[in-house]
Amino acid sequence: MLNSNLPESELLKSLLQPLLDDFQYWFGRSRDLLETKEISFLSQQEQSDLLKRVKHAQSEVSTVEMLYKATGGQAGVETATLVPWHRLVMECWQVGMRFRLEQSTEQKQDKERQD
Repeated sequence: MLNSNLPESELLKSLLQPLLDDFQYWFGRSRDLLETKEISFLSQQEQSDLLKRVKHAQSEVSTVEMLYKATGGQAGVETATLVPWHRLVMECWQVGMRFRLEQSTEQKQDKERQD
């Protein structure tokens, strides 16, 4: 639960920086997956488009982080900016989960063929 007695700048710091860190983490993982693996259920164009959107969002998050730090933690972020990032993270999670499920299924099938 949030402490409502925190000064506004401390509240912002306690929420915003961890949120930005999370976005960077998940976009980084997604970028790594999209750059290093062939996602069989996505066309090359779909995978390329998703990677392009992840890179763009990473750039936006980095810009917000720079502004936040440059203002000594006094700058915030509009919810309208966060919502598309959140949606993109959720889309990437779905792709990642499906990819891992398909990889797991393929490994089980390979093992069964070997036995």
